[in-house]
Amino acid sequence: MGMLARILDGTTLRTTTSLDDIRAAIAHQQLVWIDLERHSPDADVLLAEVLKIHALTIEDIWGPRELPKIDDFDEYLYVLVHGIGGKNKDQLELVEIDLVIGARWLVTFDRSGAVTDDVGTELERSPRPLAKGIPWLAHAILDRAVDRYLPVVDQLDAEIEQLQDDALAKAGKPAGKRVLADILDLKRTLHHLRRMSTYQREILLRLSRGEFDEIPPDAIPFYRDVYDHFLRVIDLMEGYRDLVTSALDAYLSVQSNRMNEVMKTLTLISTVMLPLTFIAGIYGMNFDPHVSHYNMPELLWDYGYPFALVLMGVTTVGILFWFRHKGWIGRAARDSS
Repeated sequence: MGMLARILDGTTLRTTTSLDDIRAAIAHQQLVWIDLERHSPDADVLLAEVLKIHALTIEDIWGPRELPKIDDFDEYLYVLVHGIGGKNKDQLELVEIDLVIGARWLVTFDRSGAVTDDVGTELERSPRPLAKGIPWLAHAILDRAVDRYLPVVDQLDAEIEQLQDDALAKAGKPAGKRVLADILDLKRTLHHLRRMSTYQREILLRLSRGEFDEIPPDAIPFYRDVYDHFLRVIDLMEGYRDLVTSALDAYLSVQSNRMNEVMKTLTLISTVMLPLTFIAGIYGMNFDPHVSHYNMPELLWDYGYPFALVLMGVTTVGILFWFRHKGWIGRAARDSS
């Protein structure tokens, strides 16, 4: 049938998938919660003919939307919010939840079933939320959708802490490329959440202010509580955005420092090798000793070769001692780093 209806018959909750039963319950002014499971002809008949829902609202219900939305009609209030289905390593799974709030009926469409299934299970144990009225049932669904943010927020907290440690330990190393990719993925996730949550915050704020006739005054404090919970979630995510930005800055800083250390090491090696190369180049030139010995007497000297090696060694030791004196190598260099 593509839908499941929960009807409050007196004090008894009964479920049905029959369009005729739903039509009869609505005609008798019974409290009804209709949870749409998929697009079907009976669902279209229910929305368009039985409940008289506007065609644009029906289009919004079946079509995906990236941003939350609220529309106030004469006979009902349409609210679209986003919950969180979960988070894997690469991306965040957002779930779209549509609510059409009437005077005696509520229509929901939760594509993942993550939120409405939980509320439906609670309703089967105790029909009290539905018995209190449709606004309280809608509040229970919105409250559960916001509560699903909390486990993901905790997971993000743990991931950011790990990324901060990895940024310091792996930046400038081969494993650092994966860390940088994770940081950028998390930045994109938080940016997407911030963009969505900005609109959703305004929707929950309007619901908590009592702007709509479908929300009675005695239910407004409960909607205000949902708004406060979501506001705390947003504040945490804003803090996480700053932490991720700090982790990225730390990664780039550590990578730059390690690159500077590599360049420093290569420069020191080049400085040591340069005079040795100069000495070897002088004594490696192709002179005829019988012709040029007056200009280069070392070529006919028996100790010329050992002298060149000793000269190279003395030059190397002198340069290294000078580096140590400057604090570029040795204990002073380690202490400064």
